[in-house]
Amino acid sequence: MEDLAGPRLYGCYKCQNHVCCHDDIVSKDFQASRGRAFLFSHAMNVVVGPTEDRHLITGLHSVADVHCCDCKEVLGWKYVKAYEELQKYKEGKFVLEKFKIVKVNW
Repeated sequence: MEDLAGPRLYGCYKCQNHVCCHDDIVSKDFQASRGRAFLFSHAMNVVVGPTEDRHLITGLHSVADVHCCDCKEVLGWKYVKAYEELQKYKEGKFVLEKFKIVKVNW
């Protein structure tokens, strides 16, 4: 029988607004200030804040906080620019903190 469940989605932990798809996970080996985080190639239903330079574990990056478009909760950040060549693969991708997203439609 065909799987009719649909895509495996993650939602905002506060309002369950769909923010990303499981198939868009690039890496589960990221660390945020308060625990594990996932790197996603895409995110949806989010608002990207102003860009600022931050010193992260892997060096200096230009990043922008990512907020849920419904409840405005900060869920993680978007990599806008990586200054080191080895970190360029992160540009345009989203880091969402594991404890700020919940499984939806699994």
